[in-house]
Amino acid sequence: MSRAAIRVCFVCLGNICRSPTAEGVLRRIVVDEGLSDHFVIDSAGTAAYHVGERADARSRDFASRRGISLDSRGRQFTNEDFECLDYVLAMDASNLSDLEELPGAADFAGTLSLFRAFDPIAKAQAEVPDPYYGGDRGFDDVLDLCEAACRGLIEHMREAGQIP
Repeated sequence: MSRAAIRVCFVCLGNICRSPTAEGVLRRIVVDEGLSDHFVIDSAGTAAYHVGERADARSRDFASRRGISLDSRGRQFTNEDFECLDYVLAMDASNLSDLEELPGAADFAGTLSLFRAFDPIAKAQAEVPDPYYGGDRGFDDVLDLCEAACRGLIEHMREAGQIP
């Protein structure tokens, strides 16, 4: 992996549903498109509720049905993460606000935004809803939203000349 790899971190509250799903979806897309050498992909939570835990079993199950593996372990986003990332993508406005309040956000030279800002058909300020307390359909919906936004992110990076 080259030092010029694009470093992306997806962020939700607990890092067990939405952000690891987005991480897994982007990993799958970059592998399928032969772009793995161009990326370092990670996920984190704004809270430390699930540090060290695997993604929610329902998230893993629904992702695996689509051939997507969710292998990461939960971790909390830290101020120091801003020093080594290019994209910090929040799943919702609350997580974005929490990230913006960290001291490192003020000097962050990369992109700090809502993840769905890269989905070309999403409305302004669109969020990825948390499926944790809902029914199973929510996990499929999150996968669909993550795929659309990840594909939009890849297209954005191509248009910016960051990847081939």
